[in-house]
Amino acid sequence: MATPRLRNPWTMLAMATLGFAVNFWAWALISPLGPLFRDTGSLGPLTESDVALLVAIPVVVGALGRILVGGLTDTYGGRLMFPLVSAVTILPVLFIAFVALDSYTLLLVGGFFLGVGGTVFAVGVPFVNSWFPPERRGLAIGIFGAGMGGTAISALTTVKLYDGLGTTSPFIITAAVLALYAVAAWFVMRDAPGRTAPTTSLLVRLAANARLTITWQASILYSVAFGGYVAFSVYLPAYLKTAHDLTAADAANRMAGFVLVAVLMRPVGGWLSDRFGAVPVLAVGYGIVVVGAGLSAATPPLDGLGTVAFLAMAAALGSGSGATFALIATVTEPSRVGGVSGLVGAAGGLGGFVPPLVMGYVYGRTDSYAIGLVMLSVTAALALVLTLTVVRRTANARTTA
Repeated sequence: MATPRLRNPWTMLAMATLGFAVNFWAWALISPLGPLFRDTGSLGPLTESDVALLVAIPVVVGALGRILVGGLTDTYGGRLMFPLVSAVTILPVLFIAFVALDSYTLLLVGGFFLGVGGTVFAVGVPFVNSWFPPERRGLAIGIFGAGMGGTAISALTTVKLYDGLGTTSPFIITAAVLALYAVAAWFVMRDAPGRTAPTTSLLVRLAANARLTITWQASILYSVAFGGYVAFSVYLPAYLKTAHDLTAADAANRMAGFVLVAVLMRPVGGWLSDRFGAVPVLAVGYGIVVVGAGLSAATPPLDGLGTVAFLAMAAALGSGSGATFALIATVTEPSRVGGVSGLVGAAGGLGGFVPPLVMGYVYGRTDSYAIGLVMLSVTAALALVLTLTVVRRTANARTTA
């Protein structure tokens, strides 16, 4: 049993963030290997759309699964759900390692169940939220959100391990880390004092949460902010390799840089939201994405404007992701945070599922990524307008209530 000294908010936040990172590491294992599978032909001839589907499947499953997992976390608490999600994620990781690496179809199956790792986000938000007072929740949830840097671990290590130590090595190592974390989480983590489980059924709570105004508004905002981050983190290696003729390893390293900037800016977005409000942070972030995506559509060279545009978008998407959940923590009843977070998290994951497929489809017919990037710019502009009008009214109404 954890000692009272360990049962403090910052210890729980550290364990939750570590769990987020480890599970996201597993969730993103296929993405860096997509271009490699296409180039080596180990899975047969693959088109750009085939690679996009392969890396997008875990994203959509992880997104939709958050709806269920968020509701279960409200009921059973993060102390149970963190080790449970981590343990279950081990199974598809090992399935891919020992069964699926020679078959595109089996990789799709493994990727489907690998999506379980992506549901951990809906566990961590209500868990962390319950341990901190309202005036610190933006920062705390932002720090937790930095666990999305697990995708950077995958980007930096997967291809190197795959080439250097054998094709199964990145999966075996990740499974071992997941197992160690699941055991540690079981013994260290505790739910916040005073947490009460809801008495109504999961379906009733899901329906009630879906009717909340903030759920739909935050879902739209998060589908652009976090969805944009996820889309870039899973598809950027393929984009950089095709559009800029980079090697698979160089493309993965640059994607890791994108992820690192977004990760560092997520707690900053939460902290700024605590100080100045979520709406200004969101508005600035979407404005940067409008400009950055528009510039990137012209495929500027990576040794100058191209890299600046992508890193600026990474910072904006990271801070916007943190600000979205700071907004939720401000306007949502604590007992509903898990359910609302699950629905909003699902929207964010789905927002990351669509762009890779669109980019792959458009490129396959036009040999250009410009149309997809222009679509991102327009989408961010619409999110900016929504933030400055409807969302601002919702935030102000709650503040003055």
